[in-house]
Amino acid sequence: MPLPPALRSLVRSTPTVAPVAHRALLSVTGSQAAEFLNGMTAGTVPGHSGNHFYSAFLHAQGRVVHDIFIWAHTTPAGRPGFLIEYDGRPSEAPPLLPHLKRFILRSKVKLQDVTEEYDIWAAWGSEKEQSWETERQWEFARSGVIEPVWDKDGEWPWGSTPGVMRDRRAVGMGHRLLVRKGDRPQESSTHDVASADEYHLHRVLHGVPEGSDDIPPMQAFPIDSNMDIMGGLDFRKGCYVGQELTVRTYHTGQIRKRLLPVVFHGPDQSLSTLEKPLEQLPPIPPQSEIRPHAIQSEEGAPRPRPRGTGKLLSSVRGVGLALLRLEQVDAVEQGRAKFTITNEQGQDWGVTPYWPDWWPQQPEQLE
Repeated sequence: MPLPPALRSLVRSTPTVAPVAHRALLSVTGSQAAEFLNGMTAGTVPGHSGNHFYSAFLHAQGRVVHDIFIWAHTTPAGRPGFLIEYDGRPSEAPPLLPHLKRFILRSKVKLQDVTEEYDIWAAWGSEKEQSWETERQWEFARSGVIEPVWDKDGEWPWGSTPGVMRDRRAVGMGHRLLVRKGDRPQESSTHDVASADEYHLHRVLHGVPEGSDDIPPMQAFPIDSNMDIMGGLDFRKGCYVGQELTVRTYHTGQIRKRLLPVVFHGPDQSLSTLEKPLEQLPPIPPQSEIRPHAIQSEEGAPRPRPRGTGKLLSSVRGVGLALLRLEQVDAVEQGRAKFTITNEQGQDWGVTPYWPDWWPQQPEQLE
C-alpha cells in the first residue's frame, strides 16, 4: 500500500546524508577470511573479493546474534579483506570479537577491532539511485518466506565500489558510506546533512529494522525480522552456524510473525482519519506490549480476542517498528480488531501497522 497520507510530511524529498549511530567495525583478513565468514554468516560470501553484502550471525538455535553489513576492503598493505559492520552497543549478545575468535581454530584468519578508524553514513534521495534501484523480483515459499531474486547476469546488487554500499534491504534506502573517522563523506557537499535521528526515521518509514533495538540479540528470529525479504539469508548454501532451524523453517514451517512499521494515534482514531503524525508523543519504552482488542460485531457480540501480543521495538516521531502476529494484523485490516499500547504515563494510544509500498505482493496461487 502507498505510504499513509498522514506520514508524507515526515519524508525527506531532497538528497540527504546522515551519520549512522552506534556502529562498530571488525577487520577480517587472511588467506582464509572468505571461507571463515562463509561458515559463519547466514548469507553467502560472494565469489568476487570486491563485493559488499548484508547478512547476519546466528547462534546454534537459529536466533540472531548480530545483523551485519560486510564490506569488501583492501588493507593498507594492498591485501583483500573484509570489514564487519554491526551494532556496537552492549546487549545480550556476546561481544563479537571474542565470539568470532572461538571459531577461528587453525584457520589463517586475523580479526581486529577498527571501530576507531571509520564512521558509517547513509545517503538517500539522489537521482543516481534510479539507475540501479530497478523493479524487484521475488521468490515465494509456501512457508511464507520471501526472497529477492537478483539478476545473475547484472551488477552485484550490493555494489562493489570501495566505501560505497547499495542498501538493498528495501527500495528507496539509498547507500551506506564508509568514511575515515571524523571525516564527512563527499556527498555532504551536494546533499542536505541530517542527524542520526533522521536516518532512524528514514528506516522506520521504509519498514527496515537495524541493530539491537529492532532485532534483539539472542531473541529475534531472522525471518520474523524480515531478513529473508531484505536479502540477508541464503537457504541453499552449505553449513553455517544456525542453519538447521532457518532452513527447516523455509521448507516445513509457517511464518506467523513479521516486523512492520506502525503509526501511533489517539485511542479512538484510525489511520484513515489521522491528519498528521503525533511527533510529540510521550515516550513509549522499547519492548512495550502492543495489545489486540476485538471489535464488537453488528450484532453486539464481541469477537474472540486473538491470542498473544505484539511488541514495540523502536519508535521516533510518532512512528515505530513492531513485531506483530500476522493473524492479528489481518484482523485489524478487516476492521475486526484494533491495537493499543500504553506509554510511561499510563496513557493508552492506538497503534496501526501498514505495509511499506515496496513490500512484495504474493501470487494468488500461494495465498
